[in-house]
Amino acid sequence: MIDLHTHTLLSDGELLPLELARRAKVKGYTILGISDHVDVTTIENVASSILKLNKYATLHEGIRVMAGAELTHCPAKQIGELTMMARRLGFSYVVVHGETIAEPVEEGTNAAAIEAGVDILAHPGLITEKEVEAAKKRGVLLEISTRKGHSLSNGHVAKLAKQAGAKLVLNTDSHSPSDLVTDGDALRVALGAGLSARDFTAMQNNALALVKKITR
Repeated sequence: MIDLHTHTLLSDGELLPLELARRAKVKGYTILGISDHVDVTTIENVASSILKLNKYATLHEGIRVMAGAELTHCPAKQIGELTMMARRLGFSYVVVHGETIAEPVEEGTNAAAIEAGVDILAHPGLITEKEVEAAKKRGVLLEISTRKGHSLSNGHVAKLAKQAGAKLVLNTDSHSPSDLVTDGDALRVALGAGLSARDFTAMQNNALALVKKITR
């Protein structure tokens, strides 16, 4: 399992980074991306802690840990600037907390994230066809989420992405140990979104391709 969207005590998760990595390894993870929530007030503080992970490719034998950032509930007009800041600070990849139907995310967030060229647009909710086409052109991965609430629009995201040829990625948005999933659990979420086992493999390959791109 490759999962590039999880959280620790550095934002609103329940576990320390190393405990999360250990528990993920036991679940069968090979690559774990920790992308704690940040905004303009916290991004530098989170960077000073989580980026220590970049010194250690395998903190626990058998699992690689990546340090990302999830721009969360930021004003849409700030997303471009904060994306550049995150990259300057050294985060390996940038996620934006998309317009999930489970939270009052500012309208325009999806479009701003895609325009900024972030790596992953998390739980993009009722994303539009125009935005999906833009994500394809910009190489932004659209997330299929295993998380309760955010997963309600998985079928919509999957359908539009398949029609447009946009690339998908499957993540958990884990905040607690119980949120981590096995490959089998993740496959069932993909099937529930109207995708196939082949699509699930493609999503894992998309995640792997991103990891290779940012670590080469």
